[in-house]
Amino acid sequence: MTAPARQPADAPPLAFAEFVPLIAALMALGSLGIDSMLPALPAIGASLGVVSENERQLIVTAFLIGMGLGQLIHGPLADRYGRRPVMLGALAVYFASNVAASLAGSFELMLAARVIGGISVAATRVVTIALVRDCFTGRAMARVMSLAFIVFMIMPVLAPTFGQTILLFGKWRLIFGMTALGTAIVTLWFGLRMPETLHPDDKRPLAPARLARGFMQTLGDRWSLGYTLASAALLGALYGYINSIQQIMFDTFHRPGLLVIVFAITAATMALTNFVNSRLVMRLGTRVISHSALLTQIALSGVHLVIAATGHETLAIFVVLQALTMGCFGLATSNFSAMAMENMGHIAGTASSVQGFIGITIGAVIGAAVGQAFAGTTVPLYIGFFGAGLVALGVILITEHGRLFRGHMAA
Repeated sequence: MTAPARQPADAPPLAFAEFVPLIAALMALGSLGIDSMLPALPAIGASLGVVSENERQLIVTAFLIGMGLGQLIHGPLADRYGRRPVMLGALAVYFASNVAASLAGSFELMLAARVIGGISVAATRVVTIALVRDCFTGRAMARVMSLAFIVFMIMPVLAPTFGQTILLFGKWRLIFGMTALGTAIVTLWFGLRMPETLHPDDKRPLAPARLARGFMQTLGDRWSLGYTLASAALLGALYGYINSIQQIMFDTFHRPGLLVIVFAITAATMALTNFVNSRLVMRLGTRVISHSALLTQIALSGVHLVIAATGHETLAIFVVLQALTMGCFGLATSNFSAMAMENMGHIAGTASSVQGFIGITIGAVIGAAVGQAFAGTTVPLYIGFFGAGLVALGVILITEHGRLFRGHMAA
């Protein structure tokens, strides 16, 4: 029989003011590995002989696929050996993969380095969520994740600017070198300051039968599976946006110089909504906020799709509606993650692995399909956002027995 989940004391092992930024910094390493590349995709493609603009998107997609696969590795290891050694080992590999990418002489070697980088940086999601779950539960966990997302979302604001600035004074290879440096700094911070949060009694052996039980428990829990699948659908829309935004700004609106600004605006909106969530979630609950955000996202993306399909879209309309849509995305997914982990405290690492694998892998596939469908307009992107929202809503209705906002068991 599985032991009951140890109830966290809802208190971090560090001062709260340091705990949240450290968690956010770890999470931001993955974002840095994606977003800082966007302004450099044309330069990387030209340097490595990639002719097709859509093919350049594989630099992002390879990283995301690696992140999906890496989810299955780090969680069981973190449940067996603890959060610290797994995180530190993964960060070391991520550092090396960025060095390798900076030296890549062919597109194939670049993609290999990106897959390895994605696999290793996956620990910053899996182990971080397990670490937070070691210390918090329920609405308190949702609040911590929202606060971490505020700091975390600074990276999408800064990362493209970071990449663009490097291109003004150096070559694209320096972007990977500076990402490696940032990884080294965060590794040192984590190694010196974060103690082990996994209680010795909660360590789990790496037995195949136990892992299989953990996988089945994660997939068998209604809220774990339901909210993971809903998150996967929404991540697909997000990754479609990340894959497409460089070409949208260059080819659709012919304003390449505004790529950094537009990306920063959408990311800042996500940060703002997560701040709002952190202030309201303890009072309103995860379901009220996330379900309302999802319905709003569907409405916004539906309106945007009609505008784009009828040829009435302008850059201003794109920025405003995209920013509002991404704000809703942030509100929904930060709470979905907390609800998916609600009953998974006793297998937090394994559960986070399974959930992350499903979410990121499915999201990467959907995002790649949306990105490859780009043909000069934003219509494929908004078909993706609208369709993903409807799929997420359908999954949640099944999960909650047809009830929204409170569900058939209140959070």
